[in-house]
Amino acid sequence: VASLRCDEFGLCSAWLISAQGPVTYCSAACRQSALEQYHQVLCLGPSREDPMHPLNKLQEAWRNIHYPPETSSIMLMARMVATVKQAKDKDWWIKLFSQFCSKTANEEEEIIHKLLGDKFKGQLELLRPLFAEALYEERLGRWFTPKGFQSLFALVGTNGQGIGTSSLSQWVHGCDALELPLQERKQLDAFIDQLYKDIEKETGDFLNCEGSGLYVLQSCCNHSCIPNAETSFPDNNFLLHLTALEDIKAGEEICISYLECCQRDRSRHSRHKILRENYLFTCSCPRCLAQAEDPDVTSEEDEELEGETDDAELEDEMTDV
Repeated sequence: VASLRCDEFGLCSAWLISAQGPVTYCSAACRQSALEQYHQVLCLGPSREDPMHPLNKLQEAWRNIHYPPETSSIMLMARMVATVKQAKDKDWWIKLFSQFCSKTANEEEEIIHKLLGDKFKGQLELLRPLFAEALYEERLGRWFTPKGFQSLFALVGTNGQGIGTSSLSQWVHGCDALELPLQERKQLDAFIDQLYKDIEKETGDFLNCEGSGLYVLQSCCNHSCIPNAETSFPDNNFLLHLTALEDIKAGEEICISYLECCQRDRSRHSRHKILRENYLFTCSCPRCLAQAEDPDVTSEEDEELEGETDDAELEDEMTDV
């Protein structure tokens, strides 16, 4: 593995495998922290354009398997392994990663199916030897077995926090803060809803998601459809802020919403459908309990999305023919 070579301005002149290219750091201290924690293992140096380098092979396989646009899930897993490989106290890091929730075999398969699609079993067996070739660590041997690799994917799938610093998101928050007459508010909200729908036709489920991270404390927060806190990235970097939305009493549980902003006002039935598909649980928050007697009606937005999905599948079938 090539050693890290960085210039005085914080730019790694080698190559950390990513869609963005050379890695830059906000400061010398940040660069040094990365060097000490994981970067020596993942830095490609002069091999950055070698298609046969194990890390390049892993990245290329991921690009060919995963739905576009590219996400950082595979490299989040790589960074976890790299951190353990470089650590002096490997047991401490292994214990830290073990704090994230685990799932049963059936639940893991459901999560991976969501991440990779119908052919996930074959895709896992394609990725696993590449992952092992690039990163094998004896102390983490279980992660490189078929079942352990599946568990690692499930860990990231259920605990990974999308990192978004989109200017669009900031603009929408600014619009929400405006004091407008009722009619103007309705018109602006309708415009924003349509804007998101138009953009999502191109981006899929990855709007406002520039990366993925594991945050130990944030991952402890359960979901509520009426959350008392929210996560954000106001500094336009990887630092997550957990902000209270109302006064929280001592001993009161801190809850966030696992739903996107545009999903939170949908019917109880629609919210439950999204949460079951993505997180494998049925919500019993105060809002859902209060709406327990409501009919199981699907929100109009879901009906529209299902219709679009059916149309897309039909187009795919016609293309295949």
